[in-house]
Amino acid sequence: MTYCVAFLLEKGLVFASDSRTNAGVDYISSYSKLHVFQPAADRLFVIMAAGNLGTTQAVLNRIRRDIDRHHEAATQQADLKPAADGPTCAAGDSPGAARPAAPAAPPTLLTARYLFEAADYIGKLSVDVQRQFSTSLREAGATGEASFILGGQIAGEKHGLYLIYPQGNAVMATPETPFLQIGESKYGKPPLDYIGHFGLSLEDAARLCLVSQIITRRANLTVGPPFEIALVPADELRVSRRVKLEKESDEVNRSMEVWTRTMRDGLQRLPRFAWEQDPL
Repeated sequence: MTYCVAFLLEKGLVFASDSRTNAGVDYISSYSKLHVFQPAADRLFVIMAAGNLGTTQAVLNRIRRDIDRHHEAATQQADLKPAADGPTCAAGDSPGAARPAAPAAPPTLLTARYLFEAADYIGKLSVDVQRQFSTSLREAGATGEASFILGGQIAGEKHGLYLIYPQGNAVMATPETPFLQIGESKYGKPPLDYIGHFGLSLEDAARLCLVSQIITRRANLTVGPPFEIALVPADELRVSRRVKLEKESDEVNRSMEVWTRTMRDGLQRLPRFAWEQDPL
């Protein structure tokens, strides 16, 4: 299992994920679940994945393949560009005849004009991969389902955040519901609900996401470090900070100590019951 959380903020985006993919008495493995794509200077995407590791890796590989194919096609088209002294005609074409336009290719991370198109593209890839292996997985009693969080920005558009379900459809984060989670989400949700909001700074949101990761790890062994955190300021089309925090890192230990002490102090400050104020 895994746990990933991302925040949509007025000033940008924050992403946090654990790195554990399997847990048992004699086998624990870790893979990064936070992936950054910048296929062109005018766009930046961050993708986090949870679910079947085979599915998530296949989807990420197909994204990279499609970007490479687009670059290769653009290079070949540039090499075949007609000379400046006049247009060329294909065999059988009469000069000046209009040639039929090639059908538009579906959007990819490199060609999407809007972030929702990129989310739709990833959803379709995920469904295709799941369908490809559904029979063999079902016979083995397994599932190929996977979920993704996609965040980023395309120049000229606002930054945004989407949760992509295993069925391929997606929901968008909003200022009223600014955080999205995938994986083992229930344990780390309360701090996000009580403290998280659209106006947080990137750094405060990152601290809150780290606390959410630590709480989840404490409650569920299928979630574990290293924890990865990435900050993406609005309108800068770059990852300004990216860190990987190991189990014994100072940030992890100090965050847990401060959070625990704050909760203890809060418990002592809660109102007393009536029988405590006026004992028999």
